[in-house]
Amino acid sequence: MLPITGIAQYRVTYADTDQMGVVYYGNYGRFFEIGRTEMIRGMGLPYIELEKEGIAMPVYSVESKFRNVLRYDELITIETVVRKLPTARMEFFHRIFNQAGELAHEAKVVLVFQDLKTGKVVRAPEKLIRVLENR
Repeated sequence: MLPITGIAQYRVTYADTDQMGVVYYGNYGRFFEIGRTEMIRGMGLPYIELEKEGIAMPVYSVESKFRNVLRYDELITIETVVRKLPTARMEFFHRIFNQAGELAHEAKVVLVFQDLKTGKVVRAPEKLIRVLENR
């Protein structure tokens, strides 16, 4: 039943930060991917299974808002929510919290379903829709 929420945790490393010890803005996309990947894996359908069936999910758009900083060695929480069933696109809503539980970042990331052979955008696989409907 929608919405579906997934939670992942990640410890910020030196490689994630800039000279000031704050997470570099370019690394947030990777955090979103960690959240999406773990959420879908937790539903029993890892991305790799879709890829084996010839479906890729490239990013179409990102809307991102910085609310607070994340720092080196913080254990952050990445919350990922799917609010509606996908069509040819799938929307993921992410919120990232710092170790103190304060909202640090939020984003909407839209992915499309792409046929790996043709490169064309296709409808969401029925397998994925069934998994989402049964949550």
